[in-house]
Amino acid sequence: MFLGIRQVAVCLFLVEMLPSAIAEERTEHFDRDPGWEGHNNRLASSPRTIRQDFGFSKTRGRIGGFITAAAEPAYYAKKVPGKTFEDALSASGTLTCDGRPLHALIGFFNSETLNEWRTPNSICLRISGRGDVFYAWLEYATERWRAGGDRPAGFPTVRDPKTGKSRLQGFAAKGAVHRWSLQYDPNGNKGRGVVTATIDDTKAVCHLGDGHKADGARFNRFGLLNVMKSAAGGGEIWLGDLNINGEREDLSHDPGWDQLQNRTTYTTKIIRPLFDFGFSPTHYAGGENSGELGGLVFRGDCRFPDRMASYADRLRDLTLDKPIHASGKVCLRRGVTDSTVLFGFFHSEISMKSNPSQESGLPKCFLGISTDGPSREGFFFGPTYRINGDGHGQVKKDQPRILPDGKPHDWIFDYSPMGANGLGEITVTLGKQSVRLPLGPGHKAGAQFNRFGLITTWIDGNSQNIYFDDVRYTCSQD
Repeated sequence: MFLGIRQVAVCLFLVEMLPSAIAEERTEHFDRDPGWEGHNNRLASSPRTIRQDFGFSKTRGRIGGFITAAAEPAYYAKKVPGKTFEDALSASGTLTCDGRPLHALIGFFNSETLNEWRTPNSICLRISGRGDVFYAWLEYATERWRAGGDRPAGFPTVRDPKTGKSRLQGFAAKGAVHRWSLQYDPNGNKGRGVVTATIDDTKAVCHLGDGHKADGARFNRFGLLNVMKSAAGGGEIWLGDLNINGEREDLSHDPGWDQLQNRTTYTTKIIRPLFDFGFSPTHYAGGENSGELGGLVFRGDCRFPDRMASYADRLRDLTLDKPIHASGKVCLRRGVTDSTVLFGFFHSEISMKSNPSQESGLPKCFLGISTDGPSREGFFFGPTYRINGDGHGQVKKDQPRILPDGKPHDWIFDYSPMGANGLGEITVTLGKQSVRLPLGPGHKAGAQFNRFGLITTWIDGNSQNIYFDDVRYTCSQD
């Protein structure tokens, strides 16, 4: 008996809708260590000592001291409860720093939501000490982790005489005293909100992005806060002659501001770029039992073999000629600006091969999910791919967002070789929101995947703490 064209089409449709009928799938609950293959995913290191020693100084009559960039938050701040993006905010005073590799924030934030750089619910002036000078940036982040900065209307730039490139104008460090101000106007920028800062006679302006004011923000502190990325250097910064929201601060005696870890020394293992991910006995992603996949994932760097890492299960070779599926649960606990996690299907050799060029952040032969930004949009959970050659793709907008708030989500990944009129198409669903990504012409050819799991990017950057559980995935197409 021969089938007509319509019957053949129906059969092909049914095959497409039922990938498990032609592909073998595997389920991993991580109730115990699955023994997956790992490369550089647990880089042992001696803990880094972090020193925080800042607050009120009676002898100086100022606020400040030694502050260190670290993943763990530290602050000394005045309580300013009940402030939002609907309120005008202002602060001013004097500023000095010693020029050591300082990374500090001066501004308004929320003590209950400190998480990373850029931390939600914040409007800050960021100070970075660089020897004889320090640099300054304006930045903010909404309640939903969407962020913005002061470029291109920020502090002036100068041309580096050695490289010919433009760089920020530096301000004199090593004890030089500067006047500074920070203001937020909820009615500026046509009602969208605008942040303005000055240092001496220079001025920077930061307009809130479209929809960012509507995200909302809640501020309950003003003061000094460390930049929360990973362990880095520290230096001294001092603030005096302070005026906060129109009220002058009396620093002739201890103002009794709120404080967190600002007078302490401790050790940390969150050190860029030391990866620490794989099987974990924790229970964050919402699986039925304890045990999951994840941990601390920095961006990788393809120029150096030890700066690329992966943790994955071995598969029979997969191609883009047949459907590929994965699903499970996910939880993002922390996400620093300029960070990305890649989760999906890749090749054990091609995707991990050292490459002197960083023309792409995606490893070759990758098909899966990316959790990057840009920072102005927070963190996406969307489809992406790169085949052996130049074939690659990523959705530019309307992707599901995942917040680094520790909440678990269900997710689904499906690749259809017949989608997008035969070009091939990826669909990713997070919760109830889905997004589709069609492959480019000819991109299906030559793809080969033999691993499933976590793999680092090819361009370096910051870290995320992410966990996956109850994962079901295609392991063979035979």
